Amino acid sequence: MNDSKARILRKALVAAFPHTIPIFAGFWFLGLTYGVYMNASGFSFWYPMFISLTVFAGSMEFIAVNLLLGAFHPLQALMLTLMVNARHLFYGISMLERYKHTGWKKPYLIFGLCDETFSINYTAKIPENVDKGWFFFFVTLLNHLYWFLGATLGGLFGSLVQFETRGLEFAMPAMFLVIFLEQWLREDRHTGACVGFAACLPCLFFFGSDRFLIPSMLTMLILLTTLRRSFVKGRLVP
Repeated sequence: MNDSKARILRKALVAAFPHTIPIFAGFWFLGLTYGVYMNASGFSFWYPMFISLTVFAGSMEFIAVNLLLGAFHPLQALMLTLMVNARHLFYGISMLERYKHTGWKKPYLIFGLCDETFSINYTAKIPENVDKGWFFFFVTLLNHLYWFLGATLGGLFGSLVQFETRGLEFAMPAMFLVIFLEQWLREDRHTGACVGFAACLPCLFFFGSDRFLIPSMLTMLILLTTLRRSFVKGRLVP
């Protein structure tokens, strides 16, 4: 690698790293929790290490623990994955223009487009002297690395240290609760959240706690699609 190329990479890495520092703290904690949870569920550290490297979808990785422990239902697993990660369709559309002309880096940028990486790469003001493609690449790579190392260390830590892990599975519901509360406080209108509650409660009653998730997601999709014009016009304001 010549000096010019090295300077380009160094500038992009130095520009990208500060943006990922808050993600580092969150990903290490959640990654450690995920690794310990996998170990407590009977999996060796190879599982969280390999899954975090090749899947890199935090919430789905937690859900995958129960999928791996239960009977194999490929259609259910596919539908659940699509529902949980459906928001990435909108992330991808939003990043079409920004990820243009990134060359061979684009497949990895698409693979690594998690919530946190999207928020940085979509909103960050990149200095003019920094290559945008490499900036996007290093943000994605650093966030991926944080999650991978956290999950791997959690798997190792869980196998080396014996402690009470009861209640650790609540980490994923707690993560979703925090995300929900952040969105609730950020938004002026809470129509979407109210629609979600209205969809989940009947499904929970009719289908039970083990099977209500997919019907709830489908019901929310139908309701939000049906009411989208009212959202835009501002008529539905709880």
